[in-house]
Amino acid sequence: MTGFSPGAMFRLGWLGAATLVLLPLQLLAVRLGARTAAVVPKLYHRLVCRALGVRCTVTGTAPPPGAGGLIVANHVSWLDIAVIGAQAPLSFVAKSEVADWPMIGLLSKLQRTVFIDRMRRAATADVAAQMGARLSAGESVVLFAEGTTGDGTRILPMRSSLLGAAHAALGEGGGDITVYPLTISYTGIHGMAGGREERSALAWYGDTELAPHLKAVLAMGAIDVVLAWGEPIAMGAKTSRKEATKLAEIAIRAARRQAVTGRAMGGD
Repeated sequence: MTGFSPGAMFRLGWLGAATLVLLPLQLLAVRLGARTAAVVPKLYHRLVCRALGVRCTVTGTAPPPGAGGLIVANHVSWLDIAVIGAQAPLSFVAKSEVADWPMIGLLSKLQRTVFIDRMRRAATADVAAQMGARLSAGESVVLFAEGTTGDGTRILPMRSSLLGAAHAALGEGGGDITVYPLTISYTGIHGMAGGREERSALAWYGDTELAPHLKAVLAMGAIDVVLAWGEPIAMGAKTSRKEATKLAEIAIRAARRQAVTGRAMGGD
């Protein structure tokens, strides 16, 4: 922790204390299948956002409580998990490597993250089966459809494979899956609108190491982020997974453009 300011150390300290309190509670809840297993992660993510100075503005209409659905979002940073997770009970789809990361892997498992091994051909089918079961049970699952984090200045092309596989997992007669486009845009620091340089500094991508990035985020003091919900998309009989992915990507690009420039039209 060398190099962290006293204020940052204090915030990390009380977040660590909260982790020690909530972690065993969540572990017990997951093992017992208790309802609190969905509530504790939401509380924890809110504490993370508070510790890191994240100020979130939400626009659009989120999925109704208990309705469930496939949330398709862009991906900028590890911070996205806390920002989205603080909004409602939900789970994420993540690459299998995350399961082995110190502490983060444990926290991911306790949030019932669906891990996908991209090196295995059968991985998509395995993940789709888990996603299908949760969607059928009315749960919300977050899919970062870009497949990786971007540099904070643009939206990467979105992949449709997991969307289609999730629907196929419901079986014949499974009906439509409701896809909710969600855009996460980091818009400013200390209440001042940020440009490309600031958005790139908040992004966690490429070979950026976690500890230095965490230190930089803590040093920023206050981070403004906009979560924008797009219109729900019914993927199924009438709308293919490719069409649903395209519609979600269009909505996400438009919402991001609106958040960072104030303009609804124009280039990405």
